Amino acid sequence: MCLSAGILLSTSAFAQSGAPNTQVKYNDQQVLHDIADAISASNIEQDISTLVSFGTRHTLSETESETRGIGAARRWIKAEFDKISADCGGCLEVFYQSEVISGERRIPDPVEVVSVIAIQKGTSDPNRYVLMSGDIDSRVSDVMNFTDDSPGANDNASGVAGTLEAARVLSKYKFNGSIVYAALAGEEQGLFGGRILADYAKANNWQLKAVLNNDMIGNIEGVNGVIDNTSARIFAEGTRHIETDDEARRRRFTGGEVDSPSRNLARYIDMMADRYIDNLDTMVVYRLDRFGRGGHHRPFNDLGYPGVRIMETNENYNRQHQDLRTEGGIVYGDTIDGVDFDYAAKLTALNAVSLASMAWAPKPPTKVEISGAVQPSTTLKWSELDPEENPQLKGYKIYWRYTDAPQWQFSRYVGKVSEFTLENIVIDNYFFGVASVSNDGFESPVVYPGAAGAFGE
Repeated sequence: MCLSAGILLSTSAFAQSGAPNTQVKYNDQQVLHDIADAISASNIEQDISTLVSFGTRHTLSETESETRGIGAARRWIKAEFDKISADCGGCLEVFYQSEVISGERRIPDPVEVVSVIAIQKGTSDPNRYVLMSGDIDSRVSDVMNFTDDSPGANDNASGVAGTLEAARVLSKYKFNGSIVYAALAGEEQGLFGGRILADYAKANNWQLKAVLNNDMIGNIEGVNGVIDNTSARIFAEGTRHIETDDEARRRRFTGGEVDSPSRNLARYIDMMADRYIDNLDTMVVYRLDRFGRGGHHRPFNDLGYPGVRIMETNENYNRQHQDLRTEGGIVYGDTIDGVDFDYAAKLTALNAVSLASMAWAPKPPTKVEISGAVQPSTTLKWSELDPEENPQLKGYKIYWRYTDAPQWQFSRYVGKVSEFTLENIVIDNYFFGVASVSNDGFESPVVYPGAAGAFGE
């Protein structure tokens, strides 16, 4: 009798999960393998070496010299983006973006903070953007010391070099959505470059669906003694900073704390690592950034945009924000010999395939809603995407997972509809979401129902 009851329970659980026919399946995209393979560690090494050669890239440093300081560095970065654009027939819009900052703790006197931006416009949905960034500036122990050498090889010439290399590779393709490559300034002095670009995106009504901030992607030897070139971290905040009181009250009863758009963006990138990047496992960290610290994705998160930080797993604090010196037998300083270029290329490839996949996919679904309380089934609804902006749209795919599962476990393609009921899948037992799917099988990130998970309209 007990055995029979056990069999009945197991069968019921099996049916509830939807297994095996609803286990998550993805279409393998050969072009994404090609993009990953095209990323060059040699190019990244050369670019980091050039950035280091400017001596210091401190935000307050020299701007007139052609060989030293932040001015020379940003002019070189712009020239590289211009060269990439020339090679693709002018496919990039390259420009400086600046604002004079003053009266700040780390910028007391007026300083022009200048970032370099390159935009590859989409063919059918040019106002939908995904963005990759790295930080131009560097620093030593004293954050106000703008004269001493500050190589900033890993922090963060690696992120800028990765952004340049992603642009070189992706500019050879055309995408439905737009891709932004950003070399942001003023990070060490207060995240100013990110704030300026985020404000620009909002003022120009960008539909910014993803910000991939790359800050230190080249170190494999941690201060803890661990040497690891097979893992990386993706930091992603939970509940949106801009959530209203009404939205918080609803979330209390419906969930969404771990399904913000930033978290589902991180899950998307984690999935791309598993499928397209050899020998790389990504750790999704449920936190805005490292404990008590910050990065250039934060200004975008502050305005409600989905954004994550991609970086190495094991940091070496002897090489971060340090004067160049040897002390107590320990060598301090962020020099180029501390960068593993193959590893930086691996993380750059992860960015490139994620950007490409999202830019080729249709826009993430909007106005996703869910119902099913005190019912045996769950119904999801969403708005139909604009066919002119999304001519590649094939249909939609519903995802679900157990509430304590980190990644989506089950899915069902439901076609080009705007409502679907999952029969005998009880709403109480799972988290749900919807992705859009292209004719070629590219998918958007999964969108959790309600304001908690919305990627914006």
